[in-house]
Amino acid sequence: MRHLLEIDDLSADELAAVLAMAESDNAPRVLEGKGMGLVFEKPSARTRNSMEMAVVQLGGHPLYIQGSEVGMDTRESVEDVTRTLACYHRAIGARVFAHNTVERMAAVDIVPIVNMLSDEAHPLQALADLLTIKAIFGSLEGRTIAYVGDANNVTRSLAIAAGMAGMKMRVGSPGGYQFSDVDRDRVLASGVDLFETGNPEEAVDGADVVYADVWTSMGQEAETQQRLRDFEGFGITADLMANASPDVAFLHCLPAHRGEEVTDEVVDGPSSHVWLQAENRMHAARGLIAWLLSVNASVNAEES
Repeated sequence: MRHLLEIDDLSADELAAVLAMAESDNAPRVLEGKGMGLVFEKPSARTRNSMEMAVVQLGGHPLYIQGSEVGMDTRESVEDVTRTLACYHRAIGARVFAHNTVERMAAVDIVPIVNMLSDEAHPLQALADLLTIKAIFGSLEGRTIAYVGDANNVTRSLAIAAGMAGMKMRVGSPGGYQFSDVDRDRVLASGVDLFETGNPEEAVDGADVVYADVWTSMGQEAETQQRLRDFEGFGITADLMANASPDVAFLHCLPAHRGEEVTDEVVDGPSSHVWLQAENRMHAARGLIAWLLSVNASVNAEES
């Protein structure tokens, strides 16, 4: 059984195949008459809408499930929740707090599990990001992405995807918010040309893409004031963007905390492609689900 818990669960060739499926106007009806359970421990406007519409476009019925409705490890174990949902659904997506939750779901190995976000990874966002960069520039190889902010789950998945696609990655983060040694090793294993710095101007110098995320993610609200102090000077402004390539593209996984990690002038400006990026969450999810179900169907056919 193939699952997607992190972007490097795909090979480089498989990543290219998923992106090609995402770009296709002819979505295969691989979920015709079937359901996909979508479990949300953490709510999200873009993830819910993109995943539900992707499932519909593949002929299926999406079922939104709040974390409290299944109570993983409170009402039932993660494994038993997975077994229950597999009785009704062809695949399961999960947006969770702890990455170990999706690992445990995948270990049950009954239906494909898609990580819709965990504290360690956000592979669907990385797929949408590559799809957007390819749409803007026509190709991926050799392009440079500059990520300015907290080296978090979004950064890790994006850096791994960049390496798999032959891109370069720069990460500008203040001290204490850089990649852990474990995450850095995982990122470097992708073959990415990685440059880390505590200077945002150095990070964006000549970059094709400048990328931002919120400084305080869901579940970190108690750290807000400390983070605002720590990230002072790391906001994406027009002046900072001027250090990048003349045809630079600005991306943000959203929601944006305007006036913190990015100014209105940038997020609403001519270099911004954040709404194309948001739309591409749907196309990327459709391509991934179609590929994942097709591959698993082929494996099952061979085994039988």
